[in-house]
Amino acid sequence: MAFQAPTGPLYYLISLPSSVAPAGADPESALVRDLSTTLNLPSKDDVAQFLIPHFKIGTLDQLVQQSDEIAKADTQFESVVSRTVDILKAVYDGKAQQVAAAKKVSDKPVETYLKSFQWNAAKYRVDKPIAELLDTLSKEVFALDGDLKTVYTNYMLAKNNLGAVERKQIGNLSTRSLHDIVKKSDFVIGSEYLETVLVAVPKASVKQFIRGYETLVPMVVPRSANVITNDDEFLLYSVTVFKKSVPEFLHKCRESKWYPREFKWSDGVIEDLKKEKDKAFEQERRLWGEVVRLARATYADSFQAWTHLKSIRVFVESVLRYGLPPDFISVLVKPPVASIQKAKVALTQKYGYLAGNAFTKDKKGKIVREDQGLQEYSTIVDTEYEAFVIYEIIVI
Repeated sequence: MAFQAPTGPLYYLISLPSSVAPAGADPESALVRDLSTTLNLPSKDDVAQFLIPHFKIGTLDQLVQQSDEIAKADTQFESVVSRTVDILKAVYDGKAQQVAAAKKVSDKPVETYLKSFQWNAAKYRVDKPIAELLDTLSKEVFALDGDLKTVYTNYMLAKNNLGAVERKQIGNLSTRSLHDIVKKSDFVIGSEYLETVLVAVPKASVKQFIRGYETLVPMVVPRSANVITNDDEFLLYSVTVFKKSVPEFLHKCRESKWYPREFKWSDGVIEDLKKEKDKAFEQERRLWGEVVRLARATYADSFQAWTHLKSIRVFVESVLRYGLPPDFISVLVKPPVASIQKAKVALTQKYGYLAGNAFTKDKKGKIVREDQGLQEYSTIVDTEYEAFVIYEIIVI
């Protein structure tokens, strides 16, 4: 198992044959004490027995196949947990404290859950074959992942829609929505011949506009230009023009670098526009709540399933490595952050003898298989072989 820089607290899930304990000693207690000394652990809470039940065992060929399938599922489950954390970070805007509070398993902090792990026999019955347990775990995790993806996609669509609505209300008067600025009294309503035109005029061009707007086309109502509002760059004017001259008036405004705003007053449309943001905000908040709820549940359930899968993996590899009947001790170790690599070396130095003569390492640390009788079942060991069963659990 190659060393990986952890993205969160790292634990080693280790399995060793009971024979490593001194004769006459309680194997579990002896191993816990031995590991604490070997790794120079700063706290007694950094190593604890990790109870793994005995599962139904088929043939050796079945175990070898299941070993490969479990390894693949291990990677997939980790990806689901990691994606879920990414979603939590996104919905909480990267606020570490809120993300950490959301990451609970069985209503416990993740590290507390790991240290007090108990196999959930009610949910995952140990009298079922390993293949069936793997299928149950996989279906559960992939269903959670699929549901979360769907809800998160819907949330992002709602968030983007809200952003688009909000962008309509920002920017200058030449581009932003006007529905929350203009009033019905700014318009000539119900006239057969007259129409109100809105024009955003750059502040530098105001004098030119006032001098020239009445003569842009023949049929502009004199002195009809009124300032509705202004911002840092523009003044928004209303001008009354005879309807048949409106297209030409708009064209002349554009030629003069003034910005006509295509806006016609309609009581129903204005009301709808005013409701648009409220509706978009309400939908974004509702879906945000759904994503948060589902992401928290997905993290809890997928991390729990991932931990159960690790338990099965340790069991299968221990049987393949140490033989039948199953007689091994599994422990959870939290190596010191500053010496994770040294901890791995110390473990190898301490328990490397378990490999016997079947495997040796060359000068580069690569495995050399010297027992040709193991070639038939060469898949039972990791590419980066260790003398004992050890897997990382990273609290993502």
